Amino acid sequence: MEELETFKKDLEKAVSFLEEELASLHTGRASVSLVNGIEVEAYGTKVPIKQVANISVSGSKTINIQPWDKSNLSMIEKSIRESDLNVSPINNGEMVIINLPDLTEERRKEFVRVAKEKAEEAKVTVRNHRHNLMEGFKKLKSDGSISEDEFFNRDKEVQRIVDEYNKKIDNIFNAKEKELLEV
Repeated sequence: MEELETFKKDLEKAVSFLEEELASLHTGRASVSLVNGIEVEAYGTKVPIKQVANISVSGSKTINIQPWDKSNLSMIEKSIRESDLNVSPINNGEMVIINLPDLTEERRKEFVRVAKEKAEEAKVTVRNHRHNLMEGFKKLKSDGSISEDEFFNRDKEVQRIVDEYNKKIDNIFNAKEKELLEV
C-alpha cells in the first residue's frame, strides 16, 4: 500500500532527525557532530561550518577547526561562541580549538532532560503523521472506497508501525541517556 510506504518514510525521517539532534548533545567527548549544526557567516551568506573548514578531533576532549580560507577564522570563532555549545573557542591564528570541559552531574542531567524532550518531540511527530494518515483512511471509508473491515485492518497495521517506531525512539533515547550519565 503506497500510503503506508510514504508513512514509513515520514517516520524514518523523524527518527533520523532525532538521531541528528541527539548527536549534538555532547557527553564530554569530542565529536565532529558537535559542531556540524553551526552555521558561519562567510562570503555574504550563512553556511554550515563544514563547508568552510576542516573539522577534526584530537584526543577525547579537543575539536580542531581549520578554515580553508583564514579570513573566515574570526567568523568561525564568533559562531561557536554564540552557539548553544557553551564553550570558549581558542583562535590561535591558524585554527579554532575547542576544549570540552568535564561535565558536572548537574549538566549531565540537564542534557538527559533535553534528550527526553527531543525524543518526545519525535513521538509527537509520529502521532501527527498517524493522525493525518488515519484521517485519509476515514475519508475513504466515508465515501465507500474502503469497507469497515479494510479500515479496521489499516488502523491495526498503522498502529503496529507506530509502535515499532516509538520503540526505536525509546531505544535511541535510552542509549543516549546511558551515554550521557556515564562518567
